[in-house]
Amino acid sequence: MENRIQKLEEEVREIRGRNARVEANKAWETSVFRVASIAAVTYVLASVVLYAIGNDNPLRNALIPTIGYFLSTQSLPFVKRWWTNRYLKK
Repeated sequence: MENRIQKLEEEVREIRGRNARVEANKAWETSVFRVASIAAVTYVLASVVLYAIGNDNPLRNALIPTIGYFLSTQSLPFVKRWWTNRYLKK
């Protein structure tokens, strides 16, 4: 009986650990830091590529993909909510 209780306690600890990891991943996916980091990397890489191919104004033109990324992250919560509601109705 005591062995069974210990096993159940261990399973509960594992579930709580998994839940904590899932919550951390979810928080990362929706964090402002993540969006800003990806936008910064996008801007730097786009600037480098545009400079390398001889674009006349690579710093200004690199804003186009960066703003596109940022706008896509802002509109996705609406799309996700619509898709989730539609999926749950099946």
